[in-house]
Amino acid sequence: MISGLSAFGIAGAAIVTTSMLSTASAAPSWPSDTGSEPVSKTIPVSGVRDGGMKMFFGTGELGRDNQDEDQPPLFELADGATLKNVIIGSPAADGVHCKGSCTIQNVWWLDVGEDAASFKGKSSSAVYKVIGGGAKKADDKVLQFNGAGTLNVSGFQVEDAGKLVRSCGNCKTQYKRTIVLDDIDVTAPMNAIVGVNQNYGDTATLSKIRVHGDSKKKIKTCVRFEGNNTGKEPKELTPPGPDGKTCKFKASDISYQ
Repeated sequence: MISGLSAFGIAGAAIVTTSMLSTASAAPSWPSDTGSEPVSKTIPVSGVRDGGMKMFFGTGELGRDNQDEDQPPLFELADGATLKNVIIGSPAADGVHCKGSCTIQNVWWLDVGEDAASFKGKSSSAVYKVIGGGAKKADDKVLQFNGAGTLNVSGFQVEDAGKLVRSCGNCKTQYKRTIVLDDIDVTAPMNAIVGVNQNYGDTATLSKIRVHGDSKKKIKTCVRFEGNNTGKEPKELTPPGPDGKTCKFKASDISYQ
């Protein structure tokens, strides 16, 4: 795990923190910031932005601490951009937006605002990567998948949230979306790990998912929905869990700690 992350240039404590994801008995700890910076206007990112483990938080227009759907993000990533080694504090506004393919690496949300990150590319070839990092205190979704393409999440941890990933259930423009979750720590309370739209051909593949604090297995693993493009609340299909077509995993891919 450490050697793989070293290739991305994460140094010192960041490597130790992320490598703890392999611990089987308990969810890993969270990193400390190296300083803080208020953000009053969305920061555009093209190329690579390394935050040096500084904590960024919203102020002014970005200082709302609620679930309003019209909030701007703290960071907006252009197609192909990378944001890494960042801690997002509170208020978090709408976190991070990816306009196309992007990489979000070793980014930590201490208190998710509307969403932690939203993926908005329009190409079916778009690839979004979330590598390491984590998020907690999300009233609803952590990672919101509105666009097209493939979302890969690996080495991530989430706690006290609604869902880790949600394929948009009622966006005006709908796409087939592919979600791959690997090496993930999930800590209760949570409603579900992932939600996808069966009728639009979405798929979710789960592997090496470790669930903490949920001995009664109340957290749903993969929830299938009948999505729409009219803005109505999507219909949840039952039962949740693997079906071999939309939700692709085996019982052995989920362990309970």
